[in-house]
Amino acid sequence: MTRVYPQFVVAKFGGTSVADFYSMNRSAGIVLADDHVRLVVLSASAGVTNLLVELSEGLESHDRMDKIDTLRAIQHTIISRLKSPSIIGKEIDQLFENITRLAEMASTTPSSALSDDLVSHGELMSSLIFAEVLREREARAEWFDARKVIRTNNLYGCAEPHLSQIETLAQAHLRPRLEQAIVITQGFIGSDENGQTTTLGRGGSDYTASLLGEALHAARVDIWTDVAGIYTTDPRVVPQARRIDHISFSEASNMAAFGAKVLHPATLLPAMRKNIPVFVGSSKNTAAGGTLVRRETENPPQYRAIAVRRKQTLLKLHSLHARPAYAFFADIFAILAEHKVEVDLVTTSERGIAMALNGTGCTSGDDDTLTTALLTALSSHCQVEIETGLALVTVIGNQLTGSPGVCRDAFMDSEEDCVRMIFHGASNDNLCFLLPENTADSAVIALHRRLFE
Repeated sequence: MTRVYPQFVVAKFGGTSVADFYSMNRSAGIVLADDHVRLVVLSASAGVTNLLVELSEGLESHDRMDKIDTLRAIQHTIISRLKSPSIIGKEIDQLFENITRLAEMASTTPSSALSDDLVSHGELMSSLIFAEVLREREARAEWFDARKVIRTNNLYGCAEPHLSQIETLAQAHLRPRLEQAIVITQGFIGSDENGQTTTLGRGGSDYTASLLGEALHAARVDIWTDVAGIYTTDPRVVPQARRIDHISFSEASNMAAFGAKVLHPATLLPAMRKNIPVFVGSSKNTAAGGTLVRRETENPPQYRAIAVRRKQTLLKLHSLHARPAYAFFADIFAILAEHKVEVDLVTTSERGIAMALNGTGCTSGDDDTLTTALLTALSSHCQVEIETGLALVTVIGNQLTGSPGVCRDAFMDSEEDCVRMIFHGASNDNLCFLLPENTADSAVIALHRRLFE
């Protein structure tokens, strides 16, 4: 008799949670411990995506085969621990034939579309192996190709989802399967209207889980990673960082947008739209608990967390002509729009504009925002200055613009830091500043000590 699951959970496992056989088996135990988990979204095994990105950028034959051999060793080391490795081994070997072919193509004619096709193989392999791990534990598990339902545009490397199509396709092709088996699928990848593989950007598996949770009206989305929840800042930088047991969607979304790596920046948007709670915990230690992200929390604090976004670029533009500021600004932002440059932080003066550009997020290894065509177009209107090697430090809280003393608290211990730019006021709930990347950690340590310790 088919069991109906009106209230089911989507569980997503990150790369470290499926890094090897032991990790996969532990993650399988988490899935089987909760009858409500019916859909599992997987990242590639740890280290695999980076190797595939390197292959997609084009390598000489010897280096190319070294990378492929390393990839093969990662996957076959896991497969060798299965009771019946030959079955899944043949499917993985077929995927390696694709990887080899695409990597050869990338060495002569690289493209963003080819890169997405190549990089997608990490999730395809991990999900195939994980489904077999579950079957060997006598679970009814079914593998499903996420590209059948995650429909996107063709902005390869950072594709944007088509929400209405995803919901229609998920309800038609994915929902019925949840009643029959635990469904294992891939995060991070999708397809455009022509069936070409796309990717959602680095860390996009979280986003996939949330998109599918929204489309299928899940009761909760669980994000299993290598840390036991969301912390006041990165515990690897500040060991004294404290876990936040309950946090609002807006606070967590702010943290993700400004560099907190525990969640993909877009993850919470689908959950917010359908008011689906998101749990973040460690697959290595489920007993440690985690963080529950929900619409509201009781008594939100003035200061919630500190986030860091590295690999930032400062672009400064100075007008060459004595023109009204509004005309200069209009010309500059028209050029930026034409070249599809997303600018999230801006300051202006009478004849100048300064903006922070984010060099992280897309699948490809290098940020290609500042193209020759863009710089040529800008240079006809203004003097262009570019400064790289910066980090954006963000203090995240609640109603910061209406609270006295915020700037004092933020900058009291930064007299030795060369702050390049400050952003405050556009948002009620954060204060951001740019500084050299090599001073970011010390600034965060001092700031955390003042605000949270």
